Amino acid sequence: MTAPRTIDGAALRRALPMAAAIGALRAALRDGTDPESDPPRTVVPVEHGQLLLMPAHRLRYAGVKIATVAPANPAAGLPRVQGRYLLFDAPTLSPLALLDGIELTTVRTAAVSALAVDLLAGPEAGHLVLFGTGPQARGHLDALRVVRPLTRVTVVGRTPAHVERFAETARRDTGLPVAPGDPSAVATADLVACCTTARTPLFDGALLDPHATVTAVGSHEPDAREVDSVTVRRCTVVVESRAAAVREAGDLIPELAAGRLDRAALIPLADLATGAATVDRTRPRLFKSVGMAWEDLVVAGAAYEADAAEDA
Repeated sequence: MTAPRTIDGAALRRALPMAAAIGALRAALRDGTDPESDPPRTVVPVEHGQLLLMPAHRLRYAGVKIATVAPANPAAGLPRVQGRYLLFDAPTLSPLALLDGIELTTVRTAAVSALAVDLLAGPEAGHLVLFGTGPQARGHLDALRVVRPLTRVTVVGRTPAHVERFAETARRDTGLPVAPGDPSAVATADLVACCTTARTPLFDGALLDPHATVTAVGSHEPDAREVDSVTVRRCTVVVESRAAAVREAGDLIPELAAGRLDRAALIPLADLATGAATVDRTRPRLFKSVGMAWEDLVVAGAAYEADAAEDA
C-alpha cells in the first residue's frame, strides 16, 4: 500500500494558486454540490479551546479536517488555529494525502469569499476595506485581487503596529496603495472584508454605500459577530448553506431569532453560482461564511491532483 502523499503549506500554495482554488469551488457548485447536505461541524470544548472535526464526501474523494482552536496561543507566539486534512479515495476509502490544514483553511476561506464577491460585486469594485491583519486578512487580499481590479486597500485593526506592518508588507508584495484606516472607511468602500476574531460588530452598517459588498468570515460561533444588525437588515444576505447559517452564523442568528430576518430570504451561494438566483443591486450585499467541509474537500482534492501532476 502506497503511503499517503504529504502536502505542506508551501506545496499547497505552489500547486494551487488562488485563481485555481476559486475555479474549483465554482465548478463544484455548478456541477451539483449541495452544501445543505454537509455533515454539521463537530465542536468539542476542551480546557484550552476547541477540537473541530469536519468530514465530507463527494464523487472521487472523501476527507476529514481535524483542527484545533486555542485562543491563548497568539500571546505565546503560536497559531490560534492548527490542524491537518486527510484525503481519501472515495471508492476504496484508501488514504491519498495528508495536507496542511491551516493553509488549506486559509486558501479555501478566501477563495469562497472571492467567489461570492465575483457573483455579488460590481465589476469595477476597487476600494477594499480590510478588517484584520492575520493570515485570513492576507489571504482575502490575495483572493479578492483575482476577481476585482483593486486600486486601494484600507486596513483596520486593533493594534497599530500590526496594521502598519501588514500594510507595509502588502504594499511591497502587491504594489497597491495599502494604508491604515479606521472603521469609518466603509463609507467609501466597494468591498469590505471582515477577517477577525471579533465578538462584537466592527463598523456601523448605516455607513455602507448601497453598492458595497461585505464578506464576514471570522467566526462559526453563534454568539460572535463582526457585522451589526443594521448591516444585516440593509443587505441582501448570501450564505453557504441555510442550515449551517442558522446553526453557526452569529452575525445572522439574532436577526433570525427576532424575526427581523427570514430564513427563506437567505440566498444560497450555490443558487448564485448556477444562476438559479439573482440579487438586488440597489442595496448592499452581505456574504456570511461559516466555513464548510465541502469547501475543504474540493480544495484538498484539487491541490492533491495538481501536486501529483507536478511529479508526473
